Amino acid sequence: MSLSTHVLDTAAGRPAKDVFVRLSRRAAHGFVPVAEGRTDDDGRIRAWSPLGREWLAEEDPRPGTYRLVFDTGAYLGEGAFFPEVSVVFTIRDAGEHCHVPLLLSPFAYSTYRGS
Repeated sequence: MSLSTHVLDTAAGRPAKDVFVRLSRRAAHGFVPVAEGRTDDDGRIRAWSPLGREWLAEEDPRPGTYRLVFDTGAYLGEGAFFPEVSVVFTIRDAGEHCHVPLLLSPFAYSTYRGS
């Protein structure tokens, strides 16, 4: 299983670089942060930085419910209508690649399961 994401600035027509993204996994008491990263010049996170012992590179992401939180306010600026975008999704098959992109503009966003 592997997980990837990228952010595209649809208003500017280019990748959104340097967007901070945190990945959390749902646990019994809420979401627990497991990894984080920043988008590169192509708007992609090539490698996740693990947080604590919750992320086991050889096993993760394993099946479960996850949340990606994109710090869109830092990218869009002080007047951002959406200062943060949270995308919750479920991984059912640990053998499949999961790609969750974010299409972003100042007053709208969308996401989908990519390939």
